[in-house]
Amino acid sequence: MNQDVWITGIGIVSSLGEGCEENWNAFDSGSGPVLDRETIPPFAIHPMVELDLSQQIAKRGDQRQMETWQRLGVYAAGLAIDNAGARDTGLLDRMDMIVAAGGGERDITVDNQILTEMLQTNDRAHMLIERLSNELRPTLFLAQLPNLVAGNISIVHGVRGSSRTFMGEESAGLDAIRNAHARIAAGQSDICLVGGSFNAAREDMLLLFEMGGYNWLGDEDSVWARQQDNGGLRLGSMGAFLMLESAEHARSRGKEAVAALKAVAADRETREPGSITTSLASMWQDIASHATGSLGIISGATGVADQAREELDFLERVGVPVRASASRIGHGIESQAPFNLALAALCVQHGRMFADFDTAGVEKPSSEAITDVLVTNVGHWRGEGLALVGKADI
Repeated sequence: MNQDVWITGIGIVSSLGEGCEENWNAFDSGSGPVLDRETIPPFAIHPMVELDLSQQIAKRGDQRQMETWQRLGVYAAGLAIDNAGARDTGLLDRMDMIVAAGGGERDITVDNQILTEMLQTNDRAHMLIERLSNELRPTLFLAQLPNLVAGNISIVHGVRGSSRTFMGEESAGLDAIRNAHARIAAGQSDICLVGGSFNAAREDMLLLFEMGGYNWLGDEDSVWARQQDNGGLRLGSMGAFLMLESAEHARSRGKEAVAALKAVAADRETREPGSITTSLASMWQDIASHATGSLGIISGATGVADQAREELDFLERVGVPVRASASRIGHGIESQAPFNLALAALCVQHGRMFADFDTAGVEKPSSEAITDVLVTNVGHWRGEGLALVGKADI
């Protein structure tokens, strides 16, 4: 069995707006990104647009017991359910769900205390063991597993089918999509809610990326133009969920497709010089036959220079209009691939790419009609992937 997989609902929130229309209009306007340089200086982040959480999370008690990234995920999931016209209880009872997310938000006060004390002692190992034993209880992490995003979606929205959670940076988001696509194509599922969320206003995440040398502190906001000091990324708050559905199931309930998810491929290279280009080219060779019309590309480039240069080698071989979403909304780690798939579906729906935003000459104006959009997903450290979205066969 090889069923067609349709995208029948989209729920997205970002620094540019809430929902499909606001985000599409913002991307298509060509305007610059929204940046917050004041909350966690010297880092700039792409903050979440102000949301009325009660629109998707009615109970204040439910809102209070969630952390920010969970609220964003539950909110975006609700938007996708509404957009798909899938609030029917009988449908929700058997709707599957796959969530891609990172770990829970840390106790920043305790982290700061430990880091300060480490600068004041010569026996850091002993001090660290003692503080971890006394300050961080095992329940701290257990209470903040990313499974709670799926759990809260089930509680708030009534999604009660099977549930899976993926962790592991950018690859988790793509693998969540890949798993959902494969299950529906194989007839193991009729309808699946899949996506992720990320809160950029987290000192702990900024610290981790800074220690790895990945944060971008320059003024240039186009990911393609960040060549100085090996470039870097700006974190962006976002939530993105897609309703994936077999074409047969969607037709049976009278639901039209936004677009079709035609193919998904993933890889994990050791990042030797040239390995990203080779990996992307190999995956494209496997799925290129699914692209039957004019093509555009939405890149998941983070802004890290070495990875961007190798991805560009691949993009130049394909030779079609390119857009990078992170220049506008920042990088959302696990949620980046679902968001880019949502953008790709909107491009297919509108029949064209949104406006370019780049000073490096990679992105060029294009008014050409498109029927297919290739999404790239190159992790800041590991993981490569491609997904192809196109017009649904009505």
